[in-house]
Amino acid sequence: MPIKTLDVENFGPEANKYEKIVILSKRARQNAAEEKLELDEKLKYFEGFEDEDEFTFNEEQEQISKAFEKLPHATRRSVDEMLADKITFRYPKTDL
Repeated sequence: MPIKTLDVENFGPEANKYEKIVILSKRARQNAAEEKLELDEKLKYFEGFEDEDEFTFNEEQEQISKAFEKLPHATRRSVDEMLADKITFRYPKTDL
């Protein structure tokens, strides 16, 4: 997959480019964590079964893992979300 250069200045909310990068990285971490939780939940089903059907369970686990590997990378999804204006952010309240 070729690498595509993005002009950070021209997309996303009206913030400076460093804030945009931080927003993208935080959203990518959120996407990755959500994906990991979903994968863990699906694979948790296979815990505790007897060794009788181990081969069929291994195939099913492999299929689930491959399906998750085909998903776009978390960073790519966060960039797509920002380009589609689906990301919102707010500044934390500061008490000075």
